[in-house]
Amino acid sequence: MKTRYSVTLAMLAGFGLGAIAVQGLNAQATPPVYQVVEIEPSDMETYLKDYVPKAQAAIKSAGGKFLAAGGKTTTIEGEPPKPRIVIQQWDSVEKIKAYRDSAAFKELLPLRNKLAKFRSFAIEGLPQ
Repeated sequence: MKTRYSVTLAMLAGFGLGAIAVQGLNAQATPPVYQVVEIEPSDMETYLKDYVPKAQAAIKSAGGKFLAAGGKTTTIEGEPPKPRIVIQQWDSVEKIKAYRDSAAFKELLPLRNKLAKFRSFAIEGLPQ
């Protein structure tokens, strides 16, 4: 009988410690970083055909995740955005900087600069 109580007590204690550990790990998780890019292509068709597939593949392989890309935009207030908007999710600003320092990004730069003007910024997400 004592063994049964000991096992039950050990299981409850383990469960409680596990729950506390998981909550602590979740509290330490850093929120994602969002990169917003406004793009003004000089030739939309060439930009979409020649640049976008290569850039998206490079960004995804570097750890970026696309949340919105080139969809319909609605101006709520102020100046309207550029013709194309992209929103990406990254683990950190350092990951964005690492991508921009990568050979893949540098290889795309001549084509990128030829086909469009870019405005880009990052914002840290809020902890959930």
